[in-house]
Amino acid sequence: MRIVLLGAPGSGKGTQAQRLQAKYGVPQVSSGDLLRDAVARGTELGLKAKAVMEAGQLVSDDIVLGLIRDRLGRPDAANGFILDGFPRNEDQANSLNELLQDIGQPLEAVLLLDVRRDTLMQRLAGRRICPKCGTVYNVHSLNGATTCPKEGAELYQRPDDKEEVIGKRLEVYAQQTQPLIEYYSNLGLLRSIAGEGELDEVFERMEAAALAKPVPAAAVKVRKAAAQPKKKPAEAGSTGRTAGARKTVKKPARKVARPAKKKVARRKK
Repeated sequence: MRIVLLGAPGSGKGTQAQRLQAKYGVPQVSSGDLLRDAVARGTELGLKAKAVMEAGQLVSDDIVLGLIRDRLGRPDAANGFILDGFPRNEDQANSLNELLQDIGQPLEAVLLLDVRRDTLMQRLAGRRICPKCGTVYNVHSLNGATTCPKEGAELYQRPDDKEEVIGKRLEVYAQQTQPLIEYYSNLGLLRSIAGEGELDEVFERMEAAALAKPVPAAAVKVRKAAAQPKKKPAEAGSTGRTAGARKTVKKPARKVARPAKKKVARRKK
């Protein structure tokens, strides 16, 4: 199982990724987690990333790809991986494809969790977190409670889960992800999964999509061509030529026939 997860904030891809990881024993590889881990361990790439972040700049794709290469080289990734948070654009997707081909672990599928914007807003705006155990809740399922059922601590809302911030996050996601949807669709790797409903139902759909056989890119192109309306240029052209040929044959025949009749008439006189 070698997959990339796509999904808007609040789509539930993190939860579903953890379920896939638990069942199939493949690691969930998050670019953000890799960066934080590398910085904390003080690795060569981690030190480079730290220097870039401290300078207030974005970490380069080369550093992130280097971290992904190192992570996928560990024994637990031998049977597959679940990539989350990378790629975010077409250039990164191309670089990732080259990397995975180089290490002999090409992608088998790209799973897109499709959730309506209204549902995303409700999930994110209602999200609350326990400061002690870290459990994530939603106010819509707590029946008005504001404390953690386990620890009794007051739940808090992250700053980026406020409605005005959520709207901007979803806009950025849409701008970044739309090109990737087309990109992976053209490669025959994209599989869209309805992300609303019970967690178990969504997981069953995710699992089925992850295990389905890849569709070759050539087959996708054939299907697209077959779906387009047929213009039938050859048939129209051949029909036109045939009609024209018939007219051409008839015209000379009439010209020859008329003089012949005149000659016969003159002889009779």
